[in-house]
Amino acid sequence: MVRAGLTRERLTRAGAELADEVGFDQVTVSALARQFDVKVASLYSHVKSSHDLKTRIALLALDELADRGATALAGRAGKDALTAFANVYRDYAREHPGRYAAAQLRLDPEAAAASAGARHSQMTRAILRGYDLAEPDQTHAVRMLGSVFHGYVSLEMSGGFSHSAPDSQESWSRVLDALDSVLRNWPAP
Repeated sequence: MVRAGLTRERLTRAGAELADEVGFDQVTVSALARQFDVKVASLYSHVKSSHDLKTRIALLALDELADRGATALAGRAGKDALTAFANVYRDYAREHPGRYAAAQLRLDPEAAAASAGARHSQMTRAILRGYDLAEPDQTHAVRMLGSVFHGYVSLEMSGGFSHSAPDSQESWSRVLDALDSVLRNWPAP
């Protein structure tokens, strides 16, 4: 019998917390059942599989990131907006490493369409309107920003910048300055 109080949402949040503690790759329905001291079978009325659980964690992470991004962008434009948005990703990854990893999960087309992924793209495009980029340059810039943010954060989280000076924060600031400069001086096709 399923324990009272277990819901899809509660299991998703518990899975997200577990991901932050032990790593997203380690999250399974079995691990969650152990955490709640229930039989694995009792969780299948709430989640279909470990992949379903991971997808739900990914959707939660994308929602949380989008909410933070929207708050950070309110009233900002240009470099200020770019920096605030970039810091949302970096800060979220530091606070929630498992959830950040979950946000990178490749979603099936239906889940992707229902996710907050579109909000992320819209916010990035809102930032880029301050740089007056038209298509297809705007799409190229969206991809560039996503690649730089994720690449930097991933390298930093894996310890790639911890063995030498200058401090990673100084490099991050320089990277954001460089992105701002590139966007203000975007090359003509």
